[in-house]
Order: sequence, then structure tokens, then C-alpha cells
Amino acid sequence: MRALFVDANPSLAAVTERLLRPGDPEVAIHRDPETRPEALPALLKGYEIAIDDHTAFPTEIVRQCLELKHIVFLGTGARSYMDPDALAALGVTVHIIKGYGDTAVAEMAFALMWDAARQTAMMDAAIRGGDWPRVVGTQLTGKTIGLVGTGGIGAEMARLCAGIGMKVLAWNRSAKSLPGVEFVALERLLAESDVVSIHLLLSDETRGFLSAEHLARMKPGAILVNTARGAIVDEAAMIAALQEGRLGHAALDVFVEEPLPAGHPLTRLRNVTLTSHAAFRTPEASDNLIGAALEHCRRIAREGK
Repeated sequence: MRALFVDANPSLAAVTERLLRPGDPEVAIHRDPETRPEALPALLKGYEIAIDDHTAFPTEIVRQCLELKHIVFLGTGARSYMDPDALAALGVTVHIIKGYGDTAVAEMAFALMWDAARQTAMMDAAIRGGDWPRVVGTQLTGKTIGLVGTGGIGAEMARLCAGIGMKVLAWNRSAKSLPGVEFVALERLLAESDVVSIHLLLSDETRGFLSAEHLARMKPGAILVNTARGAIVDEAAMIAALQEGRLGHAALDVFVEEPLPAGHPLTRLRNVTLTSHAAFRTPEASDNLIGAALEHCRRIAREGK
């Protein structure tokens, strides 16, 4: 079987070339991180496997990719870019990769929390512009963080936050336990947490999960951190809460629409920290990610399906 990495950026292309082994299935690399969905039928002619970083695979486009049997999505959020159930009905299996960047994403969530507390990015920009703001920050030691979801990333975030003396509350969709973490009802977590950090997978059940009602239950002035998926939060309700000051700060690596459009309301708010869906982008996570993608290709080739 032949595979094509449809949208490789330079760093992921280099990692792919480095991790390929003698005897591996053929993996061609299309070095264009801005590949458009309409280009996929021509690009994938002769390939049974697509490796996908962030290109959308609309069902009607995949219908035209006559030889495609597998999509290996680089991450867990495939549903943001395609409909795996509809593609399965066409005979195309979508594979996802879990756990490759748990530490990297948790460290970014941790960093975003600190920025929201101390407003370092805002002060940096102001000083570069000739200003000299004197910000009164929030001391995090002794504060309470609420983790919504405690998979690999949430568990790493719990470890980091406990390490600086924060009280760690958590809510999970299924029963779970972690050392030093108190699992509580979602309503209590929202009401008591000085920081709420989202660590859920996006699915039909979690889309819009942090609704206007849930946001209204949050502790006044609290910080919201989201490194999961933008669509898990009701973006319009979040913006309204930020504008009204009910939500103290939002530190966001993910958005409903990416890249974030110029002039988006979030870009005009001072109590927001924005990063470009980069939480998982470290050399260690990239090696784990591409290594797992190539293992998928090897397994598919062995099974011959």
C-alpha cells in the first residue's frame, strides 16, 4: 500500500523522512501545509492511505478519491475536519493518534494559565509600543484549578498544578481517580475554581459543552484555559462573558474557526491571550506523532486491507 502525507509543513516533513525505516510502505510527502480539499482527488490518485495534519476531508471530496481506504489523522480531533462515520460508509477508515503530546499540551495550558494570571504577553506588547503598564497580577499558589476532563493531558495538567501548590478539582465524563485530585460535580467545579482548564475530546456530545449556562456558573473573575478544541466552548457566550467582565480572562490555543479571522471579536478584547493552535508543537511531540502515524501505515500494510 502507498501513503501520501497530504499537507506536510517543513518540520513534519523532516521528521517523517528521519523516522522512515527500510522496508516501510512507500510514504510520499506533499510539502504544502495549505493543501485545499478540492486538490485531494488528484493528489491521492494511486494512494490508499492519506496522512493528514489539518486538511479538511469533506465527504463529497472523499467520494472522488477512488483508491483511498484509510486516513491517518495527526491527532485526536479528526471530527473537526471530517465526518468519520460518513467516510466509513464510503469504505474509508479514519485513524486517530492519542497521547503523543500530552506533556506538550499540558505545558502550554500551564503557560497560558500563568499568562492570564500575570498578563505577560500584554505587558510585552505594551512595552514594545513605548508604554510601561503596571499590572496587578493573580498569585496562583493556593488557588483552585478545575480540570474538565482528565485524560492524558488533564492528568499532566493536574501534576503541574499540584506542583505549584494549587488545589486541583476535576470532573470527568466517566469515573476516574488521580493522586491529589478531588473529583467533584461539574457545578461545584465551576463555582469554586479560580481557573477552569478544558481537556475534553471534541465529539457530538461535547460540542458546545461549556455552554452559556455553564459559563454563568463559573466563579466571577475566573480564568478559562482551552487547549482542547474551540467548539467545546460556546464562543459567543464566552465573548459576552469576557466583555461583561463576568469571566476574568480567557487563554485560548484553539478556536471554532482556524486560523482566527482578522478582526475577530476575540482579537479586540484585552482580557484574552491567543495562541495559534500550537500547544502540541514540540520536537518531542512531533516525533511521537509521526512515529505513531507511520506505525498505523505499517499495520495497515501488514493487514493488507
